[in-house]
Amino acid sequence: MHDVQATGGASLTGDANSNRTGGRRRIGVLLAVAATVTVLDQVTKAMATAWLQDGRVVTVIDGIVELRLVRNPGAAFSIATNLTVVFTAIAAVVAVVILRASRRLTSLPWALALGTLLGGALGNLVDRLVREPGPLRGHVVDFVELPNWPLFNVADAAIVGAAVLIGWLSLRGVAYDAQAGPAGGAGPESAAGENDR
Repeated sequence: MHDVQATGGASLTGDANSNRTGGRRRIGVLLAVAATVTVLDQVTKAMATAWLQDGRVVTVIDGIVELRLVRNPGAAFSIATNLTVVFTAIAAVVAVVILRASRRLTSLPWALALGTLLGGALGNLVDRLVREPGPLRGHVVDFVELPNWPLFNVADAAIVGAAVLIGWLSLRGVAYDAQAGPAGGAGPESAAGENDR
């Protein structure tokens, strides 16, 4: 049986196969970005705990960037320090939701954004699972200090950067997957063009 031809002569079967292949590639990008962010976060935290013990402060850019070790039981930027277990659960849920949603992912920009968000969530989740005072209650290592800004780490920076990118993609109407179409109701053909932006 011949493939039913879509408008413009394209094969619907071919489009479906292309979307599946593109989706697998985007998932690979998402996982690679997440792994890179998580490893970078954990390596820099290991360096911070080794070099910044005993209250040592390192000036990177005088008056702008300093490195100082703080163990944070709360959320990003030392918010809500008495809710460690809650934030552990939230980070785990975010990771699961991103991984489940990635099955429909065909957009490269969205893969980068969600991979960065997942890496940030996993970076801080690792701290909460393995660091003192114990599993699910572990304190996150923060060490970057800017003027008039709470201390943070690579995972926090990744989460904020991902949130900005997700907001920008949403405002531009960039499609998450080829079936959804970009914001505004256009169909899969238009979405495919959006995927490579």
